[in-house]
Amino acid sequence: MISAASSITSLIDHTSAVSSASTAAVRPVAAAPSSGVGQVSFLDTMAQVASSAIDTLKAGEASSISGIQSKASVQQVAEAVMAAEQTLQTAIAIRDKVVAAYQEIARMAI
Repeated sequence: MISAASSITSLIDHTSAVSSASTAAVRPVAAAPSSGVGQVSFLDTMAQVASSAIDTLKAGEASSISGIQSKASVQQVAEAVMAAEQTLQTAIAIRDKVVAAYQEIARMAI
């Protein structure tokens, strides 16, 4: 379960390395309005989502192990595993969309 989430994390880490090199050349627009609200980058948001997904998957695994050791109730284990499964399905869907978008960009005529 963790391999899918870790592949997303590695994709984000690779993207952050590329974006940090490319943002050095980007200058802010002088006419951009300042609303007083801090701006959050898409990369930061995706990194936060990936780390949250990994935490949920780890919690599901820990709950499963606790259930096997009779330290957790069946209901707690089922809830944690279902949350981990939903998180994994979401991570896989995001990965598939990213790959599809990359393939579409790669097919564009230059």
